[in-house]
Amino acid sequence: MSSGSNYPCAVPIYAKGKEPLPQGYTEEDRAVIEQTKKWESFAGMAMESCAVKTVLAGGAGFGIGAFFSLMSASFAYEDPLLRQQTQAGMKTTQKAREVFKEMGRGMWTSGKGFGKVGALFAGIECVIESYRAKNDIYNSVASGFVAGGVLARNSGPKAVVGGGLAFAAFSAAIDLLFIRRETPEED
Repeated sequence: MSSGSNYPCAVPIYAKGKEPLPQGYTEEDRAVIEQTKKWESFAGMAMESCAVKTVLAGGAGFGIGAFFSLMSASFAYEDPLLRQQTQAGMKTTQKAREVFKEMGRGMWTSGKGFGKVGALFAGIECVIESYRAKNDIYNSVASGFVAGGVLARNSGPKAVVGGGLAFAAFSAAIDLLFIRRETPEED
């Protein structure tokens, strides 16, 4: 079938590499356009992979945890008498260095915790979503249950079930309140 068909509803079919170019492009630009399409396809496949989603969620969790720790460090309650005893004889620059080191340690610790939780949840959710081939609230609830159980694994079986239920409830609440806003499909 050619593009000049007399049939009004006929869709033109072109051979690979002979598709019409966007307006303003010449035949010399075809190779660049094909290469761009190829890389866009690779980037789309990478962003859909569970490994990339897990790494991105872990990195975002680390950043958020470090930021929360930085903000809470400014509100930290400290005993001025205790600080005078521990920093006695220090110069101002030495005191500032110690404060920044302490803030950095807190940011690192909090960032690692948030990153671990984010990566764990996102990885489990992606695996469940890939297995079920559906994107619905049951994925986040199930992954919340598993992630909560894994995080509470060192505290015994009751804590595993309790942590799983709490994390599943939290995941469901977040999903219902902030993420799922579309109307259900009607049959």
